[in-house]
Amino acid sequence: MKERLIDWLNLALTANIFLVLCSFAWLILAVLGKATGIPLGWELWYQLWEPVFTPAIGILMAGAIISGIASWVAKRLNSDSI
Repeated sequence: MKERLIDWLNLALTANIFLVLCSFAWLILAVLGKATGIPLGWELWYQLWEPVFTPAIGILMAGAIISGIASWVAKRLNSDSI
């Protein structure tokens, strides 16, 4: 059960990192488009910033911190039991 939960969590975090990377690529293209006068979705990206991209970045950071803490705790418990 624990392994299954960890697998699903890893899958969700992997999907989340791709969402964040794709949104960053879209931001770059949208800003370049806005600078050159080509509509590449800047308004839509900006509307999605608060409800979609901000929580996705927060989840990514929380996942990284929790993963690091869990790894540190697991390493600490394994070294104590030896």
